[in-house]
Amino acid sequence: MATMKDVAQLAGVSTATVSRALMNPEKVSTSTRKKVEKAVIDAGYSPNSLVRNLRRNESKTIIAIVPDICDSYYSDIIRGIEETAAEHGYLVLLGDSGQQKKRENSFVNLIFTKQADGMLLLGTNIPFDISKAEQKNLPPLVMACEFSPDLELPTVHIDNLTAAFEAVNYLTKIGHKQIAQITADPKGALTQFRIQGYQQALRRAGTSVNPAYTVSGDGSFALGARAMSCLLALPNPPTAVFCHSDVLAIGAMQQAKRLGFRVPQDISIIGFDDIRFAEFCDPALTTMSQPRYEIGQQAMLLLLKMLKGNEVQIGSRLLDAQLVIRESVAPPSR
Repeated sequence: MATMKDVAQLAGVSTATVSRALMNPEKVSTSTRKKVEKAVIDAGYSPNSLVRNLRRNESKTIIAIVPDICDSYYSDIIRGIEETAAEHGYLVLLGDSGQQKKRENSFVNLIFTKQADGMLLLGTNIPFDISKAEQKNLPPLVMACEFSPDLELPTVHIDNLTAAFEAVNYLTKIGHKQIAQITADPKGALTQFRIQGYQQALRRAGTSVNPAYTVSGDGSFALGARAMSCLLALPNPPTAVFCHSDVLAIGAMQQAKRLGFRVPQDISIIGFDDIRFAEFCDPALTTMSQPRYEIGQQAMLLLLKMLKGNEVQIGSRLLDAQLVIRESVAPPSR
């Protein structure tokens, strides 16, 4: 690493002059200041802030591991993380894990080599091969969006069970009794909570749960379309579908229209997340809106608190979800 003495030699001035030119440029002549500035660039001299960070064993860098950076669901969460980090002088390095363990491990190595100070997980998988008892020895780590009962980590998310209940309860209140659901990963904790909310809303309305009305898969647009084809081909098809994400809902909606069904006159569709595309569907999608920017913001604030040496309790920090009623839901026509 270049030193101030190296800069002084290149500029042909004393180290005191270099210091004045950098800290109080108005106290040196324009020609001297320009010589020092050029020497700083040529020598690759590091700013004082970087030197201080190295002395403190800090990098001022945070890693945010995203399961799929192409998924629009994460955009506002990432924005909340980055803007909050910038306000406190931190940079955010985004890691698209692509659900690949090897790629996640490369991000983890940045923590252990002190190239990053902490980590935010936006998925459910922890990128460490350790037992539950060893989790207390982890580097500063906060989970956002998802919740895993097996991980004793500070976590910012919504109450998925209650949110799903409210979405399906809305459908029952306007008269729907034959309500299907399209889910993502059926083994995930988040999916299980939403399934429980769906089932509780049906039972509250006095409606039995029909196993044929649940279709699961990978959470893609294509799955939403395939699932809708399966549901509409049933001898007694549903009048409404609760989708566990807006991506699934949009895929389902487009497939229903391709098959000649009108939304919402023939079948109602409700989504989850309120991604930006939801408002601009045809018809606009009724959905359960997550406060995604706030999730990212609050997760980053928790991590910053940990980095300052403050104690942060493990467990959930729940934010409120809200039902946004648009045009894709109507009372059943039959």
